[in-house]
Amino acid sequence: MTLVDKIKQMPPNSGIYQYFDAQSKILYIGKAKNLKKRVKSYFNIKDNIVLPAQNLSPRISNMVQKIDDIKTILVNNEHDALILENSLIKQLKPKYNILLRDDKTYPYILIDKEVDFPRLEIVRKIDNNKNFLYFGPYSSGIKDIIDSIYEFIPLVQKKSCINAKEACLFYQIKRCYAPCVGKISKEEYAKILLNAINLLENPNKLIHMLNDKMQNLAKDLRFEEANILKHRIQKIKQIANVNVVDLAKLYNFDIFTILTMDNKSVLVKMFMRDGKITFSDYYFIHHNDNDVNLDYLYTQALISHYKHNPPLKLDSILLPIELESKQDIMDFLYFNFNKKIKILAPKNGDKKNLIDLALKNAKNILENNKENKIAESIKSLLSLENIPFRIEVFDTSHHSGSNSVGGMVVFEDNNFVKNSYRKYLLQGNDEYSQMQEMLTRRAKDFELVPPPDLWLLDGGKGQINIALEILHSSGANVDVVAIAKEKIDYKAHRAKGGAKDILRSKNLEIHLDKNDERLLFLQKLRDEAHRYAIAFHRKKKTNSIKNLSYTPSQLKKLLNYFGSFENINKANKEFIKQILRQK
Repeated sequence: MTLVDKIKQMPPNSGIYQYFDAQSKILYIGKAKNLKKRVKSYFNIKDNIVLPAQNLSPRISNMVQKIDDIKTILVNNEHDALILENSLIKQLKPKYNILLRDDKTYPYILIDKEVDFPRLEIVRKIDNNKNFLYFGPYSSGIKDIIDSIYEFIPLVQKKSCINAKEACLFYQIKRCYAPCVGKISKEEYAKILLNAINLLENPNKLIHMLNDKMQNLAKDLRFEEANILKHRIQKIKQIANVNVVDLAKLYNFDIFTILTMDNKSVLVKMFMRDGKITFSDYYFIHHNDNDVNLDYLYTQALISHYKHNPPLKLDSILLPIELESKQDIMDFLYFNFNKKIKILAPKNGDKKNLIDLALKNAKNILENNKENKIAESIKSLLSLENIPFRIEVFDTSHHSGSNSVGGMVVFEDNNFVKNSYRKYLLQGNDEYSQMQEMLTRRAKDFELVPPPDLWLLDGGKGQINIALEILHSSGANVDVVAIAKEKIDYKAHRAKGGAKDILRSKNLEIHLDKNDERLLFLQKLRDEAHRYAIAFHRKKKTNSIKNLSYTPSQLKKLLNYFGSFENINKANKEFIKQILRQK
């Protein structure tokens, strides 16, 4: 069936449409209430020749010229299309879709009023229980808040304490009134709990208390303890600083704004509860030009956020623009959380002022963010399809085929994202099978953790071919680059003052000067992956050594004979005994 036939025979149902180029690489994923109407809007067909429609932006017009095939997935309703679109974009990362990686699950502080003596707990899962009191969400500082409140308010400090048979150290140092042995009644404890709730609702009060204690510790020359409180105050201030807005009306709003400048956008989220802004966070959105569809971005941002964060105590969502898919998102919220939540685009009043405040913060964030020009330079140098804003770097480590492990490090927005690092236990006996195993396992996780813009591998052509084959099977749009030492007489050459590394992409091999900033940048990423994999390998090796129950002198004797811990592990136990008996 020709492309013209597919366009003309498109069904009028709700669903997902996917555009592919002549190499079967995915270009774009979209949703539609009426597939026939939406898909047809991209094209102008004359004499069986497919041309871009005249009202398209230059970027989308360029995409339409590359379309060679269209595939569709029919769904029952628009709600299902909305969810499936969001999931597929994250999994496949099409070239012409802007990917939002904002899948954070924010923590809350829970007070469970069903128990006799409630305490403060950190939770991420929200239960619809009227006896559960939640505070948050928090982007940072949540543990500092809890630790600080426990320092001033004598609540039950640990979950296990309440079942203790005798008063513990916390009672002795007056940090708990020992309800475990009946030294305080439920009624008296409830009054103390109100003081903790007051501090949660007014973090600035907590800061003043911490500051007074810090000053007293410093006067007593207890500088180490004072420094701990100083760092706590700094973290809690990041939360308290957003409480500058305090409205008389007890509004419960989530505010989302997106601002674009110089090929980069920022999403700012602010959360107002009972008339106070309790929390704010932001997330950078990368794209190759300023041709962005704000309706699309807001839709993806809302779906991504509420898929992971229930709309707790929320009346309305505030946006700067009216959304085409507003009703679909409200249906999604009602279907998933049984809550009717309005999506508003206010034009004046308090709500409009909140939008303006969020946009002001977005402008400040973009103006103070240093643009990473080296990413664009690497794209040009290696003829990549994507600007490598987010890079995953892989390396393996083993010794004589034993304790084989792999490591993945992640770099984005000029920083190593250490909470995204991953360790892999590997079965392969050589560097190629190990790399294949590691990359395959990573690709299988694309649905949960979206793919990056670039895979950087420690290796050469062999590793690149392995990666390309895996990515082709997954359908994800990811560039691949390898970095390897130049070999002379089959040995890695290390020139004095700098290693001669070779960069390779799919069709290029590049030798750069040892001081070239692009080479130094990629070397820094490769070296971090190497360090991470080596550290994991050493830990595994150390653990295997601990399992060898020999004295230091016996180990020395065995190492002199076998040459390595791996060989000791492999050796027959009876033979080891014979070696140890020898004089």
